[in-house]
Amino acid sequence: MQPQVIAIDGPAASGKDTVGRMLADQLGYAFFDTGVMYRAITWLAIEKGVDPKDADAVAELAQEADIKLGSGQEQSDKSEVILNGREVSRFLRSPEVDSVVSLVAQIKEVREALVPKQQTLAEGGRIVMTGRDIGTKVLPDAPVKIYLEASLEERARRRYAQAKEKGQDQPLSQVMAMIEERDRIDSERSESPLRPADDAVTINTDNMDPEAVVNTILERIKERCQSAITPQQS
Repeated sequence: MQPQVIAIDGPAASGKDTVGRMLADQLGYAFFDTGVMYRAITWLAIEKGVDPKDADAVAELAQEADIKLGSGQEQSDKSEVILNGREVSRFLRSPEVDSVVSLVAQIKEVREALVPKQQTLAEGGRIVMTGRDIGTKVLPDAPVKIYLEASLEERARRRYAQAKEKGQDQPLSQVMAMIEERDRIDSERSESPLRPADDAVTINTDNMDPEAVVNTILERIKERCQSAITPQQS
């Protein structure tokens, strides 16, 4: 009775990818972070000298891009991203990509090009998918929808710590400003703005470690499964 598709949304550094991977591992599911697609297109635009604000040019890159995950496997919990035959994972979390990925992600034609690819990945089931519009746009019929949130300060602290681990030395104030601006762009964009789905379970992760969040989600899944079978038993 486990749900075949689990959608997890939330703003930057809310914990959705860490939690999503852990949840997928526990369930034996595939994991897919849809954000890597937008990051890949953003990096490609930067690499080719295309202005991220040039919607037509960026959309053309997205329409022509061949994006594969995990050494060419469509569904994988690995982090490798193959873009047009090149492994580009190490470039996708750079400050340069971070600073403009929301500009790329708000382009309607880019989303129209990538959403069908994301939906195709979910067709086989047994997958945890994370992003910013999974429950509202990509998989609106997902049986389990989770929305993770956290304070701006906590999210900035997490992203700052991640950057330090990778040898990137950005002031915490700068990290916070970038996240705040990204929140604004993601929430105000006209195409699939960041918001929880009407039937999503919202979890604030400020004072929770990833294990606690995963356990909370597993409890929700258990509750959904029990409610689904109760009518049949009555």
